[in-house]
Amino acid sequence: MKESHTISAVYPPDNMVTVDFLSPRHTLPLVVKPLMKDLDLIEWGQVYHLQLDQYLQQYGAILFRNFSISDAMAFEQFLNTVAGNLLEYQYCSTPRSRVSGLIYSSTEYPADQIIPLHNEESYARSWPMRLGFFCATPPDTQGETPLADSRQVYAKIPPSIRKRFLKKKIMYVRNYGMGLDLSWEVVFQTTQKSAVENYCRQTGISFEWHGKDALRTWQVCPAVAIHPHTQETVWFNQAHLFHISNLPIHIREALLECLPEKDLPRQAYYGDGTAIEWETLDEIRKIYQEKTILFPWQKGDILLLDNMLTAHGRSAFSGSRQVLVGMASPYSLNE
Repeated sequence: MKESHTISAVYPPDNMVTVDFLSPRHTLPLVVKPLMKDLDLIEWGQVYHLQLDQYLQQYGAILFRNFSISDAMAFEQFLNTVAGNLLEYQYCSTPRSRVSGLIYSSTEYPADQIIPLHNEESYARSWPMRLGFFCATPPDTQGETPLADSRQVYAKIPPSIRKRFLKKKIMYVRNYGMGLDLSWEVVFQTTQKSAVENYCRQTGISFEWHGKDALRTWQVCPAVAIHPHTQETVWFNQAHLFHISNLPIHIREALLECLPEKDLPRQAYYGDGTAIEWETLDEIRKIYQEKTILFPWQKGDILLLDNMLTAHGRSAFSGSRQVLVGMASPYSLNE
């Protein structure tokens, strides 16, 4: 693995923007601001998209601030310019709504709920390499999108834990049809069982139907990944998020009282089906907390992430927060 980057001067590609950091202590995210009034970010991105790729591979995240992007359509156009064709939100794990084109709302959880740091769709064998966030309406308080460098998370995890996950991998189990989580119709974007079965076969997901319309799926995925361009090792999984220990204790206890573990809406195991130690997951969550970087959203901000190099989450908030999301550049794991 390459050593973590040290903070040094970043030189802008022209005299139309400044490139700097939000904090003298962190390189995450890199911040690009216009020097010229009414600089067209979309046109600028068309010229310098290769430079932005290099920035993303080095720093993992870029924050575009003080530009004149004002709506979902312009945000989508910018993402198409700098991140490639956008993707449908398929095999989803959280509720979202389509806002415009291929731009979606961010996860529609209640404002008082925290979303732990994670890499998008790292519970699957295919995922978007690029994520874009657009702050249409900043919250009154908090509501940040926390970030963490996945390279640093990997390096911080004790070698014994890394070794265990590298060897065993992770099994993600999901149960649909009980009304406790997203339905399989929402997750797979279809009402046809045959379409679900075809998707599962194509993506290496095992499945079984039971009862009237209940579905159980399970899939074994790596816990660690190698970035295809930088060749750096990253912690890349959602075991700590899928596992029941992630739930508030009152919800966890209520679920376990009425359901056997095999029927929980979602659960994570080692790849051989054995239980992941709760203290191991607590240690991983602690490391994510230690590596978390926060910054307040400003109206019009665009945050562009390399999804493998940078994990993201959501803080609780008050007020009307509207942060839109787009996903691009699909990547599939070949094992």
